[in-house]
Amino acid sequence: MNQVPTVKLNNGTLMPQIGYGVWQVPDAEAERAVTTALEAGYRSIDTAAVYGNEEGTGKALAGAGVPREELFVTTKLWNAPSETWGRDNVLREFDTSLAKLGLDHVDLYLIHWPRPMREDFLAIWKTFEEIAASGRAKAVGVSNFRPEDLERLLAESSLVPAVNQIELHPLFPQARLREVHAGLGIATEAWSPLGQGKELLTLPAVAEVAAKHGRSAAQVVLRWHLQLGTIVIPKSVTPSRIRENLDVFGFELDAADLAALDALGAGSAGRRIGPDPAVFDF
Repeated sequence: MNQVPTVKLNNGTLMPQIGYGVWQVPDAEAERAVTTALEAGYRSIDTAAVYGNEEGTGKALAGAGVPREELFVTTKLWNAPSETWGRDNVLREFDTSLAKLGLDHVDLYLIHWPRPMREDFLAIWKTFEEIAASGRAKAVGVSNFRPEDLERLLAESSLVPAVNQIELHPLFPQARLREVHAGLGIATEAWSPLGQGKELLTLPAVAEVAAKHGRSAAQVVLRWHLQLGTIVIPKSVTPSRIRENLDVFGFELDAADLAALDALGAGSAGRRIGPDPAVFDF
């Protein structure tokens, strides 16, 4: 089994640097997929209320025979625009996620989107402070927050998010946001670390680095993330790829490899493939 390194979050919690993400995995398939990941050696599992697969994920966690203290489970509050997000609503959604997962606590609870035009993430965060203090989430954080969102949050709260989970890959390296995270003590976690679709993985620069190391394109991109210090949650439902994505510790990219992958996002701010947090409100 691969020995996955950990990242120490700003409250001392240790988080595996690579985990298994279940975005777009139907609930009926989640139990099998998460079980496969746990058998392969993953111990960090990332889900969310809006993914609709917390129950299947919970069944896999319960049936895997892995001690709870060895697991790191993340879920996220879907702060939908149809709701008014006061304390009671946040606690209700958190309790619902725990029940679906079959857990008495999670290791990380995130606000899924800032929705800055609604100006309610400050109120949500106050309840997250309460959840963190209760111990029912070992750490709390955010997802898709921009530098200005983090600045607003920290102007009102002394609790610094442990993690900001963001779109990040060689085509969209988010250098400025990573610098902000480093200055504040926030761990950077990448969703869709391999991009979406096959575009990134078929680029000549990626193929050349992969051929040099006798590795797959996905493995060298994940290795790029790990050497940046990023936490990653690659997703696949194919057992061989689930195992392959974890097998990224037996080699290291050199300076030329890193420069070749860095160059893919150079020039402009890079190319976002997911929603823009400044305007996303669905």
